[in-house]
Amino acid sequence: MNHQQTRSTGDGPLLRRFEYEDGWIVAADLGADAANVSVDTVGETAIVVVEGDGEPVESEFELPGPAASTAVTNGVITVEGETVEDDTVEGER
Repeated sequence: MNHQQTRSTGDGPLLRRFEYEDGWIVAADLGADAANVSVDTVGETAIVVVEGDGEPVESEFELPGPAASTAVTNGVITVEGETVEDDTVEGER
């Protein structure tokens, strides 16, 4: 398992990325009520919307590949995907 941890600038969420032989997980601790958080993925980007007092706050973060599933539990977003093997053999491009 390969583990990477980053913190966004300012008061942003703590992001952790775990890579395994057959897949990966990206987790972001928002510290927000799960009922007020939604996550969607487009390609290799996760889009997070947090509803609160006033206007919703939207943020994005890059993923290591296309997502297979997303979940929000107790203010922690998890996005999971599969590791894609490059089956291209040199000379066959």
